[in-house]
Amino acid sequence: MYFLPEKLDEYVVAHSQEEPELLQQLTRETYQKILQPIMLSGPYQGRVLSMISKLIRPKSILELGTFTGYATLCLAEGLQAEGEIHTIDINEELEDFQRKYFDKSGYGTQIHQHLGSAIDILPTLDKTFDLVFIDADKPNYVNYFHLIIDKLKPGGIILSDNVLWHGKVIEPLNDKDTSTKAVLEFNTLLKNDDRIETVLLPIRDGLTISRKK
Repeated sequence: MYFLPEKLDEYVVAHSQEEPELLQQLTRETYQKILQPIMLSGPYQGRVLSMISKLIRPKSILELGTFTGYATLCLAEGLQAEGEIHTIDINEELEDFQRKYFDKSGYGTQIHQHLGSAIDILPTLDKTFDLVFIDADKPNYVNYFHLIIDKLKPGGIILSDNVLWHGKVIEPLNDKDTSTKAVLEFNTLLKNDDRIETVLLPIRDGLTISRKK
């Protein structure tokens, strides 16, 4: 989803860092072989994720929703030398695709894949994290927040994707639209939870940055 006028958006992209070659390859193969390739973070948002990770210099990252691993690799660019990423996805058909690009990247040994429902896997992770990226099924966003908030270190960051949800957050709500309803509830939670401070950025489909106090 693009909220800026097309020409202005093109200017923003043209004056931002270019997409690395490996991620260009990943994008091409995703569009050739994988259903719903639009789920990719894309080159501009990918550079945003990379920059945020480099600013934070996390030792530990948690990602909910791997898809083909594009955002994973962007976030990995900011990892400390001994850092690691734990990324969770429910689609077993993508596991080998992800691993191929993880190993090509040079971050392969630092990226740990978890296959299954994040609701089930998160309670089993006896770890704390400096940075969390939520980009999974929208109806569970609130549940994910409650499962990860105690695993987030003080000063740690939660990045939440698709929080403008194609602009539906400001449209009349259809009671049957569970995803939009969930995003609205999640956005309100982030704004009002006194354990965090939050700013919502109109980047692509909406990206929220929340910092744990």
